[in-house]
Amino acid sequence: MFRKLSVVLAAATALLAQAPPSKTPTPAVKPQIDKGKLEAYIRHLFVWPPPVEIEVSDPKPAPIAGFYEVNIRGSQGKASQEETFYVSGDGQKMIRGTVFNVGQNPFKPDLDKIKTDFQPSFGTAGAPVVVVEFSDFECPYCREESKILRKNLAATYPKDVHFYYADYPLESLHPWAKDAAIAGRCIFHQNPSAFWDYHDWIFGAQEEINPDNLKSKILDFMKGKGVDGSQLSTCMDSRATESEVERTKAEGRSLEVNSTPTLFVNGRRMVGAVQWEDLKRVIDFEIEYQKTAKNAGEDCGCSVSLAMPGAAAPNNGQAGNPVGLK
Repeated sequence: MFRKLSVVLAAATALLAQAPPSKTPTPAVKPQIDKGKLEAYIRHLFVWPPPVEIEVSDPKPAPIAGFYEVNIRGSQGKASQEETFYVSGDGQKMIRGTVFNVGQNPFKPDLDKIKTDFQPSFGTAGAPVVVVEFSDFECPYCREESKILRKNLAATYPKDVHFYYADYPLESLHPWAKDAAIAGRCIFHQNPSAFWDYHDWIFGAQEEINPDNLKSKILDFMKGKGVDGSQLSTCMDSRATESEVERTKAEGRSLEVNSTPTLFVNGRRMVGAVQWEDLKRVIDFEIEYQKTAKNAGEDCGCSVSLAMPGAAAPNNGQAGNPVGLK
């Protein structure tokens, strides 16, 4: 009896010895990041004294093993600055910069945020290069950039570039810019092609316009431009398109647009009044690059757009399309 029991126990022991050890879930390691210590370090790094308010985000997994992404926002009044740091799990090392994945478009993070649906546009739908401009109708630098873009883009690239306009009025500097943007959206809804008449005119008339005469000048100019004046007046008074302007402003903030004009050429950021020679060089490069890369523009085969009911056909360059990417 005892001999049989000993044999059974020996066999069970041997089986247990051969079985793989049970896998106990490893508890997630909580990053040891002291927000107070990090704030003090950032204040010293950027010379941000106490009047500057600092927000330190909760750490989240970063694309670098052993590091966590922490977003820092410094603000004072209406001015603000945002920075991204990658902080080691023990909180002792920080990396400031951009992490690139060589298997993706280097501008993918910004491309993911850019939405061109139902934005005023000209050029060719399905073009290999998409240019998006965040602009302000009262900004003198935007006025000069608009002349360059309108004169050169379509003439030089009749098939290879699709341009989109996005409102980004800087209200703290320009008192009538937002109302002008709202009016522009009202016009676009009635007659997309008339928007470009308005666009060119209002930039040229900047010095004649003020908050008091803005509406009357717009209504006077738009006579005979295929826009119902009464409907336009009502749209402006009710601020019916204000939410659309706020949407592009929010998109610009998510892209950290801090000044106008700001261009995105297949996601590549170009800030300020860009000279034609510099812009052309980037566009030429993108046209050639996209012949093989196929990871940006509208002919990459990586996005699908649905036409808005009643919108102009895409080949008229009026209806928006998502910026394609991989």
